[in-house]
Amino acid sequence: MCGIVGFTGKQSAAPILLDGLKKLEYRGYDSAGIAVMDQAQIEVVKVTGRIANLCEKTKDGEAVPGTCGIGHTRWATHGAPTEENAHPHLSNDGRFAVVHNGIIENYIALREELIKDGYHFESETDTEVIVHLIEMYYEGDMREALIRATNRLRGSYALGVICTEEPGKIYAVREASPLILGVGVGENFFASDVTALVNYTRNVIYLEDGEFAELTEESVRIFDVLGKTIDKKVTRILWDVQAAEKGGYEHFMLKEIMEQPGAVKATIAPRIRDGKVFFEELNITQDDLKKVRKIVITACGSAYYAGCSGKYVIEKLARIPVEVELASELRYSDPLIDEHTLLIVISQSGETADTIAAMKECKARGARTLAIVNVVGSTVATLADDTVYTWAGPEIAVATTKGFTTQVAVLYLLAMHFADKLGRLQEKEAHLLKVLESLPRKIQQAIDMNAQIPELAKKYHSSKSLFFIGRNTDYAIALEGALKMKEISYLHAESYAAGELKHGTIALIEDHQPVIAVCCNPSIMEKTLSNIVEVKSRGAEVLALTFRNNQKILSAADDFLFIPEVDPVFSAVVEIIPLQLLAYYVAKENGCDIDKPKNLAKSVTVE
Repeated sequence: MCGIVGFTGKQSAAPILLDGLKKLEYRGYDSAGIAVMDQAQIEVVKVTGRIANLCEKTKDGEAVPGTCGIGHTRWATHGAPTEENAHPHLSNDGRFAVVHNGIIENYIALREELIKDGYHFESETDTEVIVHLIEMYYEGDMREALIRATNRLRGSYALGVICTEEPGKIYAVREASPLILGVGVGENFFASDVTALVNYTRNVIYLEDGEFAELTEESVRIFDVLGKTIDKKVTRILWDVQAAEKGGYEHFMLKEIMEQPGAVKATIAPRIRDGKVFFEELNITQDDLKKVRKIVITACGSAYYAGCSGKYVIEKLARIPVEVELASELRYSDPLIDEHTLLIVISQSGETADTIAAMKECKARGARTLAIVNVVGSTVATLADDTVYTWAGPEIAVATTKGFTTQVAVLYLLAMHFADKLGRLQEKEAHLLKVLESLPRKIQQAIDMNAQIPELAKKYHSSKSLFFIGRNTDYAIALEGALKMKEISYLHAESYAAGELKHGTIALIEDHQPVIAVCCNPSIMEKTLSNIVEVKSRGAEVLALTFRNNQKILSAADDFLFIPEVDPVFSAVVEIIPLQLLAYYVAKENGCDIDKPKNLAKSVTVE
């Protein structure tokens, strides 16, 4: 939900800001801008559309001199994507410029107050109140002005600020939105994501809520809301810089689909030791688990569907009741949560606003919290009692692929770990561990055995609507498969529990209606087969996802996607692969912007 970047050093700032914004464009891409300070003046350049337009307007930064500046790429929340609403925003006196990721909930009241005090507004955004508050409170001390201004704000924000009175300095503020400092030699940075920094430095500091930073080319100073200096640990980024590049693939999404065997292996392999699933980072004891009466999994979007997949496995192996709740619903539902509840929170970015709010609500009611996240130092990771990182590496495409599969893999590991702690695995343990260890290979096989998908995409890409059906874990994957199709191809796609067809949905089936049937669970295969026959008898064309030797399904369906045979307890993580590829190639046939689908952003940090 928007991306911000800042630089101060000896080099020209604009090219570095533009490069950082390109890396952050997955966070928002309907407008962009930079503000660069040269001597005692701030020059602001803004455009609508993509970063490429900003590069063209600034001649790749050459037209904007100065060695200190801030930049922003926007996903519109308040106001249309226009140059007036694009960031950075300037104060009325031209001394201050601000970029902002997040949302200011009380901006209307602040705006009215500021207008009464004589300030005029150039935009429709909530952000502009921030720069006018800073101007109002500035009396020669930038720290004091920032503290006083942010004390007036309610909501979430990561801010970057420059001031003509303090040339060479950039300021950064975090409250419930991601913000990372990059520590260099003779230069320093801030950004919403490390991907914007790794070309320049691998040394980073993760800011926490309520922290402020003052950066010059030679120093990084961090302080709290009282202005007191804080010492912070510098963390070294270890993943390869090339992991954030396309590496010869046409799109990041295709690259990230192909990276899934390695990503899932990185998630699983280090956590299997001496014939057991082992979590070094968990402090949940056997006694703790015995006190758990239920597990609640909460998340949004694909992470929610990962939770739906995990529910079946945790209940089957650990025999603990599991509820899966959308975070945006859980936070407002007066939930029946107490000290006997284990809350599992799933978020790829660790900054999802609804998920954070639901987590805080449940913690306040006494729940123990366990986070599954990919981003080290994120808000969810910081708030949780226990955190398990997926180790998926950077994911740039807005529509998640390896983020989803590594989340499901962690849920598998937790199911095994909990079941073992409670003494409920017994003779099944060795077999299930072998299945877990085989999953990276099975995922690669699922990629390799579906070379026909580009041709299938040519058949299905012009469909007005696609229905996905499945049962049990197959249904959970049908949900995620439909979401992938919607996100990147812009086709209407819906998923239904196959057993619910007769309760209304079958009325929508007509001649040539595409139905994608997920049929990978042998225990309910006959039931799903009967649903295929039902929709076929009403004219549907069925694309079945199943095993290559599943003769009953092969004889009933029209087209096929395949996975290798795998124990159904852990099959979901393999089943999703062909559906990701199908969505990708359908979107490609339709000429869609696959990595940056319209209206979507990677990290939803506002409600």
